[in-house]
Amino acid sequence: MENNNNIKLILDKFEIESLNPMQMEAYDTIQKRKDVVLLSPTGTGKTLAFLLPLLDTIDADCKEIQVLVLVPSRELAQQIEQVALKMGSGLKINAVYGGRSGMQDRQDLRHRPSILIGTPGRVADRMRRDNFSLEYIHTLVLDEFDKSLEIGFEDEMSEIIESLPSIRQRVLTSATSEPNIPAFVGLRHPIYIQHLPEEESKLKVKVILSPEKDKLDTLKRTLAHIGDKPGIIFCSFRDALDRISESLTDSNIPHECFHGGMEQIDRERALIKFRNGTSNLLLATDLAARGLDIPEIEFIIHYHLPPHEKEFIHRNGRTARMNRNGAAYVLHWEEEEMPEFIKETNPECLNAADLQKASHQTTMKWKTIYITGGRRDKISKGDVAGLFLKQGGIDKNQLGTIEVTQNCTYVGVHADVANKIVSKLNNSKLKKKKVRVSVV
Repeated sequence: MENNNNIKLILDKFEIESLNPMQMEAYDTIQKRKDVVLLSPTGTGKTLAFLLPLLDTIDADCKEIQVLVLVPSRELAQQIEQVALKMGSGLKINAVYGGRSGMQDRQDLRHRPSILIGTPGRVADRMRRDNFSLEYIHTLVLDEFDKSLEIGFEDEMSEIIESLPSIRQRVLTSATSEPNIPAFVGLRHPIYIQHLPEEESKLKVKVILSPEKDKLDTLKRTLAHIGDKPGIIFCSFRDALDRISESLTDSNIPHECFHGGMEQIDRERALIKFRNGTSNLLLATDLAARGLDIPEIEFIIHYHLPPHEKEFIHRNGRTARMNRNGAAYVLHWEEEEMPEFIKETNPECLNAADLQKASHQTTMKWKTIYITGGRRDKISKGDVAGLFLKQGGIDKNQLGTIEVTQNCTYVGVHADVANKIVSKLNNSKLKKKKVRVSVV
């Protein structure tokens, strides 16, 4: 990994020509084997930034865990695992998190991975239950560490770190400008890599004044005003989210839900459908504010305001990223006092009754196809593309995003060919495996 040719081979797999400035600085700094705090916005490639130099530290002949990566959510654990596997190092890499069966964890950990990724709760549980060595873990990565602390993983993180006797390097990442790092992390003279933007944000904040405390009608008017663009509606409470979802469904407004009370498979599918364009609208709690691999979106809506400015900033960070424009809409009952942190943004104020419908509304163009085969079956994106284009008989422009997971595959296709694909390809063979194909 220490030469440019190997890095180039990895970047080619991600269809990236070169590392961005943050990744280059992170690569050079982490290679020095010092403690590092990497500060950079969500979506800038922090995962690749810390994985590339850490691959150099792993002894392929050692059959124990050497790098531990702790993350705040299941989705982030899965994303890092997918990136690490896609790099093609040949190392064993596994992720453990809530929503997986303990039996699957035990099976994966029977032969130790070189890199273990997981949520603090599940990693701490596996450390208590399983008899595997911790003395070979020399590097600890706390990705989005402040989010892990914020959602209540402090005890588990402290327990894990105290159990690791041989840590030589700690790498912390965050999208927050002034993260509070607790003493139990044990940082020693860390090097800070600061790549949070200092230039003026291109985010536009707009307050939509609702004449009623119940803001459902204001929400629908706002969505009609925005038009068919990708965005997230943030809610603070699950029961309210369910009520909003029911109302949107009754009004034939397509959307996906995302919150911590959902089954893992449903959360995974919601994000996949959002990423591939099957759905342009995600109705979510603050679980979606950070640490998720989702595309650049054009707007977010605060159906409920978060209690603190920090959460408001993290939600807004989902749009207007990487020097692009974006809008944050705050739905506000006109009789309520507006928080100071909203006033400080100098928002544009609009009355819900005055909002005009977007002139061009488009219907959904994509649907998601599910295939019962994944990486465990040695299936690649190229295999799936070949199946759909050759046996399925569709055009290239009708084939969208392909996501191969450990046990299954999801494919975005034009809605008008989805049923044809299923009838043609169901029970066909893919890499010698008979697979079932269906519309999600």
